[in-house]
Formats: sequence, C-alpha cells, structure tokens
Amino acid sequence: MPDPVMQHGRICYIELPANDVAVSGAFYRTVFGWNIRDRGDGVVLFWDSGNQIQGVFAPELAAAGIAGPRLTIWVDDALDRANRIERAGGKVVVEPNPTLVHIDGLFRDPAGNLLGIHEYNPENV
Repeated sequence: MPDPVMQHGRICYIELPANDVAVSGAFYRTVFGWNIRDRGDGVVLFWDSGNQIQGVFAPELAAAGIAGPRLTIWVDDALDRANRIERAGGKVVVEPNPTLVHIDGLFRDPAGNLLGIHEYNPENV
C-alpha cells in the first residue's frame, strides 16, 4: 500500500485567502487545532490537525465565497465548533443540525472565506 502522504491524486496543499495572516493563523489554531508556523518573512504556513494537508494563508487571494470549490473541515462536535467559530472571530452562516447523521454547517472565517464543518454521528440513524 502506498504511503498516504505521498499518494497520487491526494489533495496536499491549499492556499487559503487571508486579509491578516496572523489573525487567520490564530483562528484556525484556536478553532480546529491546526499547526501554524510563521516563517518570519510574512508567510504563515499551516498543517491540518492530522498533519496531512498543508498550506499557506495567502493575502493576495480574494476570499472564497459562494461560487467555486468549498473546503469542509471534519470536526468531533459540530455544535461546539460552531460556538468556537463565533468566539474566535468567525461567523456561522448555517447552524449545524444535531439531529442528523451528517451534521453540517457553514461559516465565514475572519477573512470572509466560506467553509464547511462536518460531523458524522451514526447514533442519529
């Protein structure tokens, strides 16, 4: 079996629009536990909480809105994360419905990007 980190076709790098890279880094660290590294030259890098996907906060890109691809982040508790999003400077756009098997929500991060959160709860089957 190939190494999952180096597997052909796997998403491996994301450029996430950010007005203020420090604010975005703090938001994703606080809400989702991402690993954030300030390179010291104005570039702030991130790795998801599983250290599988990496990327950079990109101030030169426009915020990801309704059109185009949407990133969704797997969470352990969608309602808790929705509350953390609000407390950390984001805005919940679609509240997660805890009665569903697939508990999805939408939020805007501090830069205005529209992203999703997803929790799988088989107890709701």
